[in-house]
Amino acid sequence: MEIRSSLREGLLTGVINVFLILLGLTVLAGTIIGNWLNLDSAALGAWLLLLSIALWGGARAGRCGLGGSTRDALLRGLVAGLCHGLLVAACIFVISAFAEGGADFGKSLVQLTREAVEIYTFNLGSGLGALVGLALFAVAGLAGAALATASVRYHWRDSLRARSQAARGRVRNVPAVRSFSEYRYSRVTVFAVAGIALLVVPLFLNRYWNQVLGTVGIYVMMGLGLNIVVGFAGLLDLGYVAFFAIGAYTVGLLTAPNPHGIMMSFWLALPIGVLVASLSGVLLGIPVLRMRGDYLAIVTLGFGEIIRILVGSMDLTSFTNGPRGISDIGGPSLFGFELTSMMNFVYLILLGIGLVAFVTHRLQYSRVGRAWMAMREDEDVAEAMGVFTLKYKLLAFAIGAAFAGLGGGLYGSRTQFIGPEDFGLIVSINVLCLVIIGGMGNIPGVIVGALVLKGLPEILRPLQDYRMLFFGALLIFMMIVRPEGLWPSKRRQMELHEQGEPHEFHTATG
Repeated sequence: MEIRSSLREGLLTGVINVFLILLGLTVLAGTIIGNWLNLDSAALGAWLLLLSIALWGGARAGRCGLGGSTRDALLRGLVAGLCHGLLVAACIFVISAFAEGGADFGKSLVQLTREAVEIYTFNLGSGLGALVGLALFAVAGLAGAALATASVRYHWRDSLRARSQAARGRVRNVPAVRSFSEYRYSRVTVFAVAGIALLVVPLFLNRYWNQVLGTVGIYVMMGLGLNIVVGFAGLLDLGYVAFFAIGAYTVGLLTAPNPHGIMMSFWLALPIGVLVASLSGVLLGIPVLRMRGDYLAIVTLGFGEIIRILVGSMDLTSFTNGPRGISDIGGPSLFGFELTSMMNFVYLILLGIGLVAFVTHRLQYSRVGRAWMAMREDEDVAEAMGVFTLKYKLLAFAIGAAFAGLGGGLYGSRTQFIGPEDFGLIVSINVLCLVIIGGMGNIPGVIVGALVLKGLPEILRPLQDYRMLFFGALLIFMMIVRPEGLWPSKRRQMELHEQGEPHEFHTATG
């Protein structure tokens, strides 16, 4: 029996549980589950979370062996559970042994309290508690493989899928639903209802959550722009923050009293910022037209760093205010009313997202979008088929930069202050990650990616420093388990989705 895949699944799920233990998320989940079940202790909920992940790992390992015998599938699950258990039990033994020796984790692992350590060891001490944990994880892995085996043998998944399709069919056959689906403007109605819901939500949020929602919206705009460059055209751009900075600084220089005192209206400065960012995208695209892959990534990375250094340079203080940044940036006003509150900016950002999403959708299914996708699949073949790749590369850079400039202009006006430290490489990395995690080449995927990568860290803020550690673990987990993203395009899903599970199950022959 090939056990390499079983060891891999065990190590993967074991590392996930170690992260959860060190971050204190198991106790947090246990407390929540305990409140649901009216329990005073968080131990049951914490161990339910740990064992469910081990169960999942055993099921994944068992599915790898379903082409052979039942015994092989169960043995794979047991190996995955043992590997998982050894890793997590070693972690539990170490932290409990240190705790018994009087060690205080409060300075480095604030969530790893003495009560949490007692939950992991069942109050049995470091050695015996680790052994009990090892046994539980091994049983969980075996149970996961058994469930995977039974699912294939008795066609549980096919039965569930058939029932789900039947239920959807019954819902579609309801007279009201059928008449609505046949209605000419049904899709428009759905979008209208969703738009009304988005307009109502900010009214019930406080200033902090409106600020978080606005930040997520700005990253959605940038993600949609980078999605054109990376997801549609297949051009790896690591200097995307440069266009974000150009848009923000253009609006700041034109509307702020210092350093130039132009004091232009926001409504005039914003289109100028978008135009300047778009022209910058063209200027970047011209020298890199013949570059691909890693070379293109390095050049665009250098461009982003050049812009950041220039706006913070002491030699350009008279023009950009240098490292001091630009303050008192002008905001939007309408009929004499200042629209500078966080709630008003949420509405403005939602309007920008709607515009960007509409343009992106129209481009995706146009001749331009098809040319971009042909370039992404194989640039040489696309050029041989008559696609003028140089023109479409420049167009991708220009449109993507324009969207980033729009986000930068809104960002600068909302914060009323910008500085060189706001436009570091991490911004480009975040935008690229949300495009990949959400689903490259898909508009809803970019929105989901922004919610996960920018909204989730704010929800995890009570974990303070450890939220970013959890964030990094989530990225690794996604790349291993679902590389196509949370909501991929159909083409991207066909490219990266793993082969289907075996439909036949062979019993042991002896």
